[in-house]
Amino acid sequence: MDRVSPFPISTRWPAQNPRIIQLYSVPTPNGVKVSIALEELGLPYEPHFVSFSENEQKSAEFLSLNPNGKIPAMIDPDGPDGDPVGLFESGAILIYLAEKTGRLMPNEPIGRYETIQWVFFQVGGVGPMFGQFGHFFKFAADKIAGNPYPVERYRDETRRLLGVLEERLQGRSWLMGDEYTIADIATFPWVRGLDVFYKAGDILGLEEFTAVRDWVARASSRPASIAGLDVPKRK
Repeated sequence: MDRVSPFPISTRWPAQNPRIIQLYSVPTPNGVKVSIALEELGLPYEPHFVSFSENEQKSAEFLSLNPNGKIPAMIDPDGPDGDPVGLFESGAILIYLAEKTGRLMPNEPIGRYETIQWVFFQVGGVGPMFGQFGHFFKFAADKIAGNPYPVERYRDETRRLLGVLEERLQGRSWLMGDEYTIADIATFPWVRGLDVFYKAGDILGLEEFTAVRDWVARASSRPASIAGLDVPKRK
């Protein structure tokens, strides 16, 4: 049964296999959270590239699934009680996938809520602040020439958040200890991007955060991460 076609987004990005999860995304730190989680969980999915250069994230079809016009978004044709469900916001999608499969998040209540709090730490802090730093440092440098305040403000906040992660990771392999969870998946692509994408390792002093650096290396080397970091492939 085709449970994807009733969603208007499928008219712009038709499903080749409407029986599996449909992912609408771009390989950015926010976008790859979901592809990495899907790879870790071994769930079949079909990725669709949303072109920012063509402003597709603001198209009527995309907005029908995510009225906020941001990636990623997802349709699961086999949602709760077997009904299809469309979702947006990467943190919400990660929690949904973890609960759907019973994996990547502890089952006992305290561990579950601690994991969710670290996901929210990324969603509310790491993502917005790292993104603002990257914007002013890499993309808007010409617009703020002679005014160091924006870069300094977000550099300092980025370093503060890295310090929180550094403290958390002391004596731990992962944010939740021995268990790799959606909290790690939510966060490590953003930390990785500071160096790999923004080329800001020196100005941020990333080498000072040794526990964070080693954690990012562990997370990035996982087979699911290697696969998911390149999904959807850019056109």
